[in-house]
Amino acid sequence: MTGQSTATAGPAAPDCPATGRLLVIIPAFNEECALPDLLASIPARVEAVAVDALVVNDGSADRTARVAVARGGRLVDLPFNVGIGAAVQAGFKYASNRGYSYAVQCDGDGQHPPDQIATLLAPVVAGVAEVTIGSRFLKQGATYQTPLLRRIGISAFDWVNSLVVGRRITDNTSGFRAYNRRAIEFLSRHYPHDYPEPEAVVLLARNGFSIEEVGIEMRERQGGRSSITFLRSGYYMLKVLLAIFVEVFRERILPEGERR
Repeated sequence: MTGQSTATAGPAAPDCPATGRLLVIIPAFNEECALPDLLASIPARVEAVAVDALVVNDGSADRTARVAVARGGRLVDLPFNVGIGAAVQAGFKYASNRGYSYAVQCDGDGQHPPDQIATLLAPVVAGVAEVTIGSRFLKQGATYQTPLLRRIGISAFDWVNSLVVGRRITDNTSGFRAYNRRAIEFLSRHYPHDYPEPEAVVLLARNGFSIEEVGIEMRERQGGRSSITFLRSGYYMLKVLLAIFVEVFRERILPEGERR
């Protein structure tokens, strides 16, 4: 990650030791409309773990940073737009430096209802997995319909990543994920940039992290607009597929003894 940032805490975010706590990392670019309801809906405790919310403002041109602090969130205020990967990594660095035991990555557009954080985090707290991915395709009775072009891209990542990691991951593009402390430490140092979610699945799996999926319900955007437009969809898919193939041939980061 490049550039400098400032980190502040809103009035409702206590300055206390974070050991045993959960940090909800919310990367946000021009999300002033969706943030108030999102932050208000984040529970104070999940799985008997106290929760803090961190908004990583990725160089927004609107009032995202001001809204985050006013609504009681902690804030990392990046000086310019660095992209989703670097913004999320800034959240991991924050969590690592402050000793959080768990982290949840949650989109700032309101598509991931916070009342599902408990479902997402439960396997990590129980030690069943080090990383959980919220899959919109495993939730029975889900009503959200993914746009056609995204379904095509998701299917491509499903096929490629499942081949690479040796098991099926149904929702490689999901931005709703939970992590334990070891995964936080690892991703604070090694996290893909640009559109990182599919590549991160390969990176984590190849370095021995246990990954599980849980069914979650997505909803329509509550504000702002997606950075992946119709014209950019094909470019995005090709770029990410290339990054995945490069990751396959890279040397593993963790030594054999540090993998599980």
